[in-house]
Amino acid sequence: METEVSIEEIEFDSHGTTLRAGYIDARNSPFQSSRGTPCIVMAHGLGGTRAAGLTPFMQRFGAAGFKVLCFDYRYFGKSDGKPRQWISVRRQLEDWAAAIKFARSLPGVDPTRIATWGSSFSGAHSVAAAVKDGSIAAVSAQGAMMDGFASLLNLIQQSGLAHVLKLSAYGIADALSGVLGRSRVTMPVVGLPGETAALVTPDSKPGYLRITPPEWINAISCSWALTIAGYRPNTMTPLLPCPALFCIATDDKVVPPSAMEDGARRAPQKVTVKRYACGHFEVYVPPMFEQAVADQLEFFQRVLRPA
Repeated sequence: METEVSIEEIEFDSHGTTLRAGYIDARNSPFQSSRGTPCIVMAHGLGGTRAAGLTPFMQRFGAAGFKVLCFDYRYFGKSDGKPRQWISVRRQLEDWAAAIKFARSLPGVDPTRIATWGSSFSGAHSVAAAVKDGSIAAVSAQGAMMDGFASLLNLIQQSGLAHVLKLSAYGIADALSGVLGRSRVTMPVVGLPGETAALVTPDSKPGYLRITPPEWINAISCSWALTIAGYRPNTMTPLLPCPALFCIATDDKVVPPSAMEDGARRAPQKVTVKRYACGHFEVYVPPMFEQAVADQLEFFQRVLRPA
């Protein structure tokens, strides 16, 4: 059950673009120290916005006494930036770095106790951003796209080679359009099996639409598909500067659970694994939400407690 905690709108800069976020400024926190209170930085997955299923997680973390900063990437949601709906791994990681820097600057935040939280595509980013930063105190990733190459193979298995070739063709067209200064080439984020969309497993469209607000735009640019195979945060886990929690949906058909398992095996002293017998989108809603958020809270309470 969602706990009502006040969320204020806040904004910050990322490479000249204004990003907007929801912020929970927890006061009188049991985790407060002389340096301040821990802050959990959050963002959504592929084509998502913070309004798409993240508020319940924010509320629980805030009610427990953590400050929480949940932002929209540039080009998405309430954040600025054009062209709209443009997916860029590099730019999204830049936005993560900007959000972490901004969180450290907020009044009452302990800059030494910043955590990253991600789901699906941002689950990968939560690991990559923590490794890049080098001073993150805790990482939580759920249903994460942890290995782009494994995800490509999974996509071929789930949807067929023809679907991957179509994605690649859209990606080439989008990349050329970007070079020529034309409008980006987009496709739906989610569709039904057989439709043209990035994610077309049977649970993709109904699962995603269950958590999205009415104003959510079911469209993303396509050039990211050309380079995603080389994005492999599962290989980065030995470089994590902190403990991490991997929440794995064992019946996930959207991204391969084996990639999260691989990332955990590479850093057994750093990564704790929790497994849930559910699909990719079930972790956002009860009853699996209750299990996942309880495990995440236990992890944050243990790792981020005052020294």
